[in-house]
Amino acid sequence: MGCFPVFWRKKNTRSQIVQHDQDIAITGNVKIYSSKELRKATRNFSPGNKLGQGSFGRVYLGKLKNGEKVAIKVLSSESRQGRKEFLNELSVISSITHHNLVKLLGCCVDGGQKMLVYNYVENNSLAQTLFGNSRSGIRLDWRTRVKICIGVADGLTYLHEEVHPPIVHRDIKASNILLDRNLRPKIADFGLAKFFPGNMTHISTRVAGTLGYLAPEYAIRGQLTKKADVYSFGVLLLEIVSGRCHTDPRLPFDEQFLLEKVWTLYESDDLESIIDRTLKNDFDTEEARQLLKIGLLCTQDSPKIRPSMSMVAKMLKGECAVSDKIMRPGLITDVMDLKVRTVEPVQFSLSPSMSPALSSSLVSTLALAGSTIVESR
Repeated sequence: MGCFPVFWRKKNTRSQIVQHDQDIAITGNVKIYSSKELRKATRNFSPGNKLGQGSFGRVYLGKLKNGEKVAIKVLSSESRQGRKEFLNELSVISSITHHNLVKLLGCCVDGGQKMLVYNYVENNSLAQTLFGNSRSGIRLDWRTRVKICIGVADGLTYLHEEVHPPIVHRDIKASNILLDRNLRPKIADFGLAKFFPGNMTHISTRVAGTLGYLAPEYAIRGQLTKKADVYSFGVLLLEIVSGRCHTDPRLPFDEQFLLEKVWTLYESDDLESIIDRTLKNDFDTEEARQLLKIGLLCTQDSPKIRPSMSMVAKMLKGECAVSDKIMRPGLITDVMDLKVRTVEPVQFSLSPSMSPALSSSLVSTLALAGSTIVESR
């Protein structure tokens, strides 16, 4: 495994932004942009420059006066959560660098308006390409998919094992993996990320993320560890191999959940049938089976038996064997069957692809457990 530099966040390296927000401080290596400069770069945030929209704001393509293309994330001025996400993302991403992470270039604070400026990643998100919504016509062949899996695993290994204190991303999913011009993956959106003290077994926290990618111990009890990211990565891995979203409301109810489907096929020794048919015969069947098994290992119900991300990376690269000791994974239906329990209130983000009936079912079930639902629409 390669070694990457770790940037400690020292108080004496921070500079203060004095623009109606006295409590926001950033590391000295992050540039401060003016709102005028960013408005000009985006043609006054023209709809034609809009790249996407998330739970806390919008992302625009911008072109700076030096000709450099950037992605400008505009946080919702009405959302208190948006402000919290802005502060969190600044704190986390400004101090780290890795070729499989997006690069924060700078920020802007102008009254209630807060913006983050990133290097522009040409081919948008993995979700748009993988699930057939991309206008670029990019086709992800088998070798590219494997490289994307390895790249995301390397990025998470860096966050979990090379950065001090370690960082748990908390929202690993296909829409938060961006692809550059060479289709190299970049992990994005650190608004929910948390530093994880090395002397703690877990952090008890209010849950936030996307249902379907959430580890059961985190979704139900609010217990966060690095293994929550491992679980999310496992679901992502299954999506990349199958070409299917974690939830497909177009299918019969018992077929809608990808992880549950893969587990059923594993039990019947028929994993080949879930491999993306658009690949035709242009893939290694045994390698695809191994990747699906790694996905199941990552999504085991008990976090203790899930592999670390460095071990996952080694398995993906063929540097160590993939275990055949696979037990039943933690399934989304386990959360849906949840009854009233003594748990901390939690906050979920529902996938935009979920059917209204499924969303309603989940909202009703989780409301029984004192949960707060945040929809990513």
